[in-house]
Amino acid sequence: MASWQGRVSPVFDFAGRMLLSEISDGIEQARRYVSLSGLEPQARPDALARLKVNLLVCGAIAWPTEAALTAKGIRVISHIRGDVDRVLAALLSQRLDDDAFLMPGCREHGFGYRHRRGRGRPSQ
Repeated sequence: MASWQGRVSPVFDFAGRMLLSEISDGIEQARRYVSLSGLEPQARPDALARLKVNLLVCGAIAWPTEAALTAKGIRVISHIRGDVDRVLAALLSQRLDDDAFLMPGCREHGFGYRHRRGRGRPSQ
C-alpha cells in the first residue's frame, strides 16, 4: 500500500514509501515500510516485482504505471483513500468496497466497484 503520513498516498506514482504487509489466511503476519523516494514512476513496477508484491492498494495511479504493474502479475486496487490501518483492516475483512474508502468523485467518473476489484483498467 502506497502511504503518506499514515494514510494511503493520494498518487502512487509520486508516493515516498510503501507499507508491505505479509498476509496469510486473511491475517497480517508481518509488516515493513520501504522507501520509494527517488524512484521514477516507470521504475516502480520493476521494484515492486522484485519485492514480490502481488497486490497494490493505492490512490490515483497513472494508466501506464497500472498497465506495467498488471503485466508483471501485480493486481491493482486503485482510487482508495484512508488511514492505512483502517484500509488494511477493510481489505482483510472484504469491506474495501465501502464508499468511505473510495476517493471523492471516483464513482461518478466510472471508477466504481469493477475497477476497484483490480481488473487492471478503468470501467467504461
